[in-house]
Amino acid sequence: MGRQAFCDATGVPKQTLINVENGRNEPSFKVMRKVTQAFPQYTMWLMNDQVIEEAGQISPEIEQARKTLKQTGTDTD
Repeated sequence: MGRQAFCDATGVPKQTLINVENGRNEPSFKVMRKVTQAFPQYTMWLMNDQVIEEAGQISPEIEQARKTLKQTGTDTD
């Protein structure tokens, strides 16, 4: 996902995201809330760098791996 698509999905202003990415600012509670509302499946990963797959709390890497498995026909679901 590109920067603009992320901003569109979350409602985070583009300059705010750029400032966070470049280390000029830490993400505020308001920014983190917007991100976790847009991507609730990543809340644990964003806040604690942990996943709880059985509770639906995953990381982007896990989501991408699942998509790849489905595309290649090696998914067991």
